[in-house]
Amino acid sequence: MSRPSRTDAERNRLRVLNVAHELFAERGDEVQMAEVARAAGVGVGTVYRHFPTRQALVGAVAEQRFAKVLTFLEEECPARPDACGAVEALLTRVGEMHEEGRAVSGVIEASFGGMAPRGEVGEALLAMGARLVERGRSDGTLRADVTVADLYMSVGAVAMLSRNEIGDWRRFAEITLDGLRRP
Repeated sequence: MSRPSRTDAERNRLRVLNVAHELFAERGDEVQMAEVARAAGVGVGTVYRHFPTRQALVGAVAEQRFAKVLTFLEEECPARPDACGAVEALLTRVGEMHEEGRAVSGVIEASFGGMAPRGEVGEALLAMGARLVERGRSDGTLRADVTVADLYMSVGAVAMLSRNEIGDWRRFAEITLDGLRRP
């Protein structure tokens, strides 16, 4: 019996990951590994080869989600005319992502007890955030005392408000931007 190629294995991994994301978005935390395998059109062994535990699968879904935010930061934010506009775009994207994927957020939070990015993607997000803050100081659109921790806290607050449907996250983002802007 021949072994599947690395390309096939990676294709299966991505298919499982995307299907898991869709199922989590539809049904939240009740989704089981066998259901993911069935919906992805692979055997349950294939799912477990790539993701040895359900938590590993949820972690990969979370990482994929954070990677999308990182891609947004890398590709969309630099095109904004100034750093404050880039921060506004980031807050809006994060709020919309959590609004659209509340059930996915719930699965991630239930599995890990929080929503903070981890690992390489988390480090890359912090580095991009630091560059964005520095850009804002340089172009004069952000207050001189704004730190990457302030940005991280603002993004986290918008995400939390959006995913938990606490008030108007867009209004909160506006107020936050007013506080971050250089007077």
